[in-house]
Amino acid sequence: MKHIGDNMVDQTRELVALPIVPIIDESIIPEKGPSNDDPLEHQFPVVEMFHSIQGEGYHSGKASIFIRFGGCNLACSWCDTKFDEWENMTLREMIQNMEQWDCNRIILTGGEPALQDLKTLSSVLRPLGYLLTIETNGTIVIDEGLMDWICVSPKDQMYPSVKIRQIIGDELKVVWVGQDLSMYDELKNGFTYHFIQPCYDESKNIEWNGNNFRDTFELVKSNPEWSLSLQTHKWMGVD
Repeated sequence: MKHIGDNMVDQTRELVALPIVPIIDESIIPEKGPSNDDPLEHQFPVVEMFHSIQGEGYHSGKASIFIRFGGCNLACSWCDTKFDEWENMTLREMIQNMEQWDCNRIILTGGEPALQDLKTLSSVLRPLGYLLTIETNGTIVIDEGLMDWICVSPKDQMYPSVKIRQIIGDELKVVWVGQDLSMYDELKNGFTYHFIQPCYDESKNIEWNGNNFRDTFELVKSNPEWSLSLQTHKWMGVD
């Protein structure tokens, strides 16, 4: 097993070195945690952990434990996560916190969870019986066999110069803000399930969001190879 942080350093250097995947000014990349031979003592930047219902995508309606990590290499205008504020927690503390919930499905989200040491998370949590899902923007390649489910939600509709590197997975979930779906013709071949999700932008008024919901509905009707994803947890007023 690699020590904590080794994998993250490699990925971050790759991201910086290639100009087609720039680190934008607003991005936040957490400093890597101290290396330690005991993976349970490795620290992760945790924004929040909570037990809820998955509200969107393929697993909508299923009880899940959400681990939201700090840090992101993008800064989308509609993001509703304070990924620049977190508490460093050891993996041991994270597991102890999760023991209160009778649930074995974990969703790694962010921010950008692929910035974290996924090998350490996988090597410890999966033998404990947890199923790991990651929700990623796809700019960082995830080593094969680490996750049970990979959901890529690309943001190249907002960042045309950003290259999507994670081109295979289980679920492709596109946040629609008016872009032409043809830009995903090649990418979607690497995924089993394809979802379009209307962007809910809290900075916009009700009319804008309502029109975007309606247009997304019509878009899915005319593109049957895609399915509609809705953020039902926001309608219910829960996390």
